[in-house]
Amino acid sequence: MSELLSRTLRKPSLILFVLAATIAAALGVTAALPDDSPTARPVTTDPSGPLVAQITQTQQQLDRVPGNAIGWAGLGAAYVELARVTGDPENYGEAQRALDRSLELKPDGNAEALTGLGALANALHDFIAARGYAEQALALRPDSADAHGVLIDALTQLGEADAASAAVQRMLDLRPGVPSFTRAAYDLELRGRTDEARQALQMALNAANTADQIAFCRYHLGELAFHTGSLDEAESHYRSGLLANPADAALQQGMAKTYAARGDLDRAIAEYTALTDRAPLPEYLIEFGELLEAAGRPDEAAVRFREVADQFRRLEEQGATEYVDAAQLAAEHGDPVEAVRLAQLEFGRRQSVITSDVLAWSLHKAGRDAEAIVYADRAASLGWRSATLAYHRGMILASLGEADQAAAALSEALRTNPHFSPLHAPRARQALEALGAR
Repeated sequence: MSELLSRTLRKPSLILFVLAATIAAALGVTAALPDDSPTARPVTTDPSGPLVAQITQTQQQLDRVPGNAIGWAGLGAAYVELARVTGDPENYGEAQRALDRSLELKPDGNAEALTGLGALANALHDFIAARGYAEQALALRPDSADAHGVLIDALTQLGEADAASAAVQRMLDLRPGVPSFTRAAYDLELRGRTDEARQALQMALNAANTADQIAFCRYHLGELAFHTGSLDEAESHYRSGLLANPADAALQQGMAKTYAARGDLDRAIAEYTALTDRAPLPEYLIEFGELLEAAGRPDEAAVRFREVADQFRRLEEQGATEYVDAAQLAAEHGDPVEAVRLAQLEFGRRQSVITSDVLAWSLHKAGRDAEAIVYADRAASLGWRSATLAYHRGMILASLGEADQAAAALSEALRTNPHFSPLHAPRARQALEALGAR
């Protein structure tokens, strides 16, 4: 993979990272449908947003040409992306109806609909189904980079690291560009190859030629910098991304946590308040709640955690299973026994780095450290340089009485990123000081 990254440095690309935008943009179509259309529900997000405009345009085209199977597939993929951006799970239902309509119109050889269904299954965390849809699409179109992208995402989440890396290489061979470079970066980061991951993201940025692409690449460059403790570099990328897309929620989240990392809690709280008002995604609400808890405002934090629980219920009603985030919420701010149940459910479906870590932490919080260390070691096996993973492993080892190993893991967490959490980084330092005193 590294050789191909070197060969393709600065290679231009016209590819959109987001699968939904890729498919729909390729159609050259995109809004109001007849009242009896399966997607006639008005879009409830900001009508000035590019995705909403794209969906509106596609719907108008389908109103004129309702038998366009590829158009319905593009509409479904766009709704998947809209759900991701807005946090509104009702868009998943819209996506399902549009993709089903595409298959009704073209039941055979419809690689676009199968790829869209794979993207939807990934979004709903049904990664086994997503892999199946991607494989069906690839059986029809072996050289489809989009279908390879869906397959990569599913394999990564299922913990099939070697297969995911092979699929990344195949996507790079087929179509080096923003989608393949960003996936390569994540694959490299999971393996602890941070410098190569940064190179891949820089190549993605060089290939980006739309505001959304630039914002996306800047965000992930910022994340890589933040997770390695480089606040100035992270902030520079976040700010540059906001110049390209001032309304990007992920970049606003990056700025908010940068303020928190610098100790400017009032500004961080103000930023998270504005962010979660317009994009109440579970991960943002959990981060906000933990920031409020770290700031000594537990009652306000509890309100945010209840909002997350409501989000999980709404997602479940739409067929999405957020067991990882739900387990993390229960482990830290609810019932650890329930956290173990949820984490075991998710680990039973996919054995990834993330699910191994959340199961380890849930078991630890439930007082089952002898079991927890097995999964913590598994989470560390690929080599990902994650302060959170190292912190979790260190705390588990400390509970097991393994003082030297615990101190090494906690030191690694703080060396990797001393600002990894306004709530947990101070706890890591306190635990390390206690181990030293002991």
